[in-house]
Amino acid sequence: MNRLIIKGKTVTGVKTQLGKEFKSKSVILTNGTFENGIIYVGKKKVEGGRISEPISTGIAEQLRKIGFEVGRLKTGTPARIDGRTINFEKLEEQKGDREIRRFSFINTPLPESQRSCYITYTNNHTHDVLKRGFKDSPLYDGTIKGIGPRYCPSIEGKIVTFAERSKHQLFLEPEGWKTIEYYVNGFSSSLPMDIQYEALRTIKGMENVKIFRPGYAIEYDYYPPTQLHYTLETRSIENLYFAGQINGTTGYEEAAAQGIIAGINAHLKVNGKKEFILKRDESYIGVLIDDLITKGIDEPYRMFTSRAEYRILLRQDNADERLTEKSASIGLATKERLEIFNRKSRVKRRLINAVKKTSIEPGKINEFLKDKFTAPINQKVKIFDLVLRPEVELKCLIEFLKGKIGNEIFDVEEEKEIIEAAEVEIKYNGYIRREAVMAEKIQRLEGIAIDKKIEYDKINAISTEAKQKLKRIKPDTIGQASRISGVSPSDINIILLYMGR
Repeated sequence: MNRLIIKGKTVTGVKTQLGKEFKSKSVILTNGTFENGIIYVGKKKVEGGRISEPISTGIAEQLRKIGFEVGRLKTGTPARIDGRTINFEKLEEQKGDREIRRFSFINTPLPESQRSCYITYTNNHTHDVLKRGFKDSPLYDGTIKGIGPRYCPSIEGKIVTFAERSKHQLFLEPEGWKTIEYYVNGFSSSLPMDIQYEALRTIKGMENVKIFRPGYAIEYDYYPPTQLHYTLETRSIENLYFAGQINGTTGYEEAAAQGIIAGINAHLKVNGKKEFILKRDESYIGVLIDDLITKGIDEPYRMFTSRAEYRILLRQDNADERLTEKSASIGLATKERLEIFNRKSRVKRRLINAVKKTSIEPGKINEFLKDKFTAPINQKVKIFDLVLRPEVELKCLIEFLKGKIGNEIFDVEEEKEIIEAAEVEIKYNGYIRREAVMAEKIQRLEGIAIDKKIEYDKINAISTEAKQKLKRIKPDTIGQASRISGVSPSDINIILLYMGR
């Protein structure tokens, strides 16, 4: 594809380089690093979105003419090496989790085995070899202008930034189940290929290593995400959606999160249905998209749990409780999945109620408490109070009671994940309730919509910076406006007064 078909302010399809037109009610751009991408290996530079794959051209120029803001970012990747040439006996093995977990409560098959990763380290010799190539590094000679991800620095960047360190940790990761190719995590580089090859061979366990593909840096176009609605539809062109690195993010999960939200909303809109938006207290997807739309980016964005103010609400054990019914309401979750969720919810609620209602005598539990190195009881107490103790694990307690709490029977092996979810809710109930109250208070501001016709320049009492940011981002609600960097609480109060609140 080399251009969009746009009529008025609405996208109606795409046109390929061969001149073939495809009509569409909506278009989602997921260009990744392919938008005018340039790959750098030392002084060598080639056009490409990935090594040996062609770039996408034409769209950025077209959207720039329409009025879209376009920027440049950079990222990098390490060399891929031949696992048959690695001496694993010299390396520190990193096995997978002992207990393999699923991503949901659906009974999907678990892998029968796992492949290990391996740890090794650079050394002073490695660093000396790499430094010889700095003069040919596009990251240092100013060739690459784009901003790179702070949390994934190149190996040459680490050597300069942490000059006092004599070694840096590397992870050798298999690229798949049935491949001999390994990814050298921690060794991203844009240095010349011969320098990379020589440096890798100075590392323990890699003395005879062979390279399949060198590491490289790539510079590409992106569109500042403040130009989008929460649905990821662009503000300027109707039915045109952006998702992934095109919005200034980095990482597979971040791209996948945007892709599913853009896809859902494109489908809902062309079918005349209500938009689907996840809030900050409902999911990490909600945090990610709100950060992008409200704050924009000044470097490739990566989703960290620390970015979420409601981390106690956004737990892995309650992801289904937060999202399954929402998914079912738009036709995404199947009836079978909803039934599995409802069963889990019933068992969890039954367990929590049984724990709250059932009392236990000292003679029946003190032996267990002694084994757990926690104080015995002198009188009958609720099992709920015992579960609140840090030393008491609900699963072990149920096993000790042979699966019976009051009149209820629980199967520890069959319902292990449900028991864990119930335990989290019991032990952290006070924290969870407090955070839920905070989220509800903030959510009230999300319910106050801002008139799109509001003229911020006429509100003299708010700061110049706030006016500039508000005009550029055009927040939909007071809640969104309050999260914009440079918009102070006093600015928000003045806007509320201006709106007659």
